[in-house]
Amino acid sequence: MTGMTRGGQAADIVETARLLADAARPITLEHFRTVALPTDNKSSDGFDPVTVADRDCEARLRELLEQHRPDDAIRGEEFGVKEGNSGVTWVIDPIDGTRGYMSGTPTWGVLIAARDASGLIYGIIDQPFTRERFEGGQGIAQYTGPTNTSPLKTRDGVGLSEAVLFTTFPEVGSAVEGQAFAEVASRAKLTRYGMDCYAYALLALGQIDLVIEAGLQEYDILAPIAVIEAAGGIVTDWQGGSALGGGRVVAAGSAELHAEALAILKSVVKE
Repeated sequence: MTGMTRGGQAADIVETARLLADAARPITLEHFRTVALPTDNKSSDGFDPVTVADRDCEARLRELLEQHRPDDAIRGEEFGVKEGNSGVTWVIDPIDGTRGYMSGTPTWGVLIAARDASGLIYGIIDQPFTRERFEGGQGIAQYTGPTNTSPLKTRDGVGLSEAVLFTTFPEVGSAVEGQAFAEVASRAKLTRYGMDCYAYALLALGQIDLVIEAGLQEYDILAPIAVIEAAGGIVTDWQGGSALGGGRVVAAGSAELHAEALAILKSVVKE
């Protein structure tokens, strides 16, 4: 941790992250499960949806950052990069899981992360519809839901044969990546699909054991990494290196389970 993120600075980052998450809730809920949700396709060769809620939410979060931390940089999914000079960068995905959002499933979430040159400072996964918030960093690993607040702790002592595995495959990923995932899934106890960022939240909560994905961007994974690591889990790429840049990601509740899954992934995808 750098000097600029110690003490009061770190506390201010936590406070600001919570402020952003609070602000995102009414904006995203205004459009959720509405009959005519304005949606555009960002992809020329597939379906990569963006809604008015994505854009309105990110615009508001950027406004708040300009008010409260104007010297920080911002990287967001919808409006790109704003450079800063403080050494702190906010990485925002206003709605992670837009396909789920437009379909009415409560598996999407607002992802907010702050980082500096030394790594992650803080992260939040917020699910406005269920009123659940998962936070990690600065000694905090906390779940806040409609009925209780409790510490986050990943589940350990679970081998792959007893593990619950979540993913977005086969929706994303190449053929070889899908093959690698299938090899792990064939040895897991249970596999579920299409949960978006909520899968990472459930891992941090100790409800599931593994998440394996590919094709992620920085804004998809930084907040989940912060939350899962704070809860005692581990997140890397498929070669065991840093997943801070996105790409292929494996998240596990324990180092032992992570090693089991990683060995299989590396045996299929070698680069």
